[in-house]
This record gives sequence, C-alpha cells and structure tokens, in this order.
Amino acid sequence: MSIKLVKEDFFVDEDTVIVGNNEYPIVKISFENAPLIVIKASKGYVATTHLDKKKIESLGEIACFISPVMSLNSLKKAKIKDTTSWAEELGIKQGMTLKRALEILNGEQ
Repeated sequence: MSIKLVKEDFFVDEDTVIVGNNEYPIVKISFENAPLIVIKASKGYVATTHLDKKKIESLGEIACFISPVMSLNSLKKAKIKDTTSWAEELGIKQGMTLKRALEILNGEQ
C-alpha cells in the first residue's frame, strides 16, 4: 500500500524496504533537506533523528535512531546513533548496523 500526499514540499510515502532477508514497512516524509524515515519491526522501530528521543522515551517506545539519509543505499548502510532505554534492554547499541538492530527488533536474536 502506498499513500501519496502531495502538498507543496511535503510528500508522504508508505512502502516496504528489504534489509537483509526481511521486509519491513517504512514511512518516508520528504522534506527539503532530508526525509524523515520510520521503519517498523515487530517489537519497535528505527527512525531518523528528526524525532525527539526524550518524547519517545516518555511514551515508553522501543525505538532507535539513525542519522538522516538521502537514499536507500545509504539507509541500508546506516548505523544506530541513539536508542531509547527499552531498545538498549533488548541489546541494541550505538554503532550497531541497521540490519542487526532490525533483527533484534524483530525478535531474531
């Protein structure tokens, strides 16, 4: 399913991305400088650092964050920049690859 909402410089796209051997739902909101990206796994999600970690932490979300990326190629090479405490409890650490973090978030230890 793809949702395309176009309003001047604002574009939302819902799709899937394959990382490793798994397919994940992804939402991308295009902005002028870099898109906001959220990739959903079964236990939590990975998002670009556009989102506020403190707010997400206060909501009790299992989340980790990557730097903004401009392409799918650079997305797949991304490394974890930060996490909520619940993501840390699952074993996700700064510097971990996106692929490994998504595996952990999917329950694949």
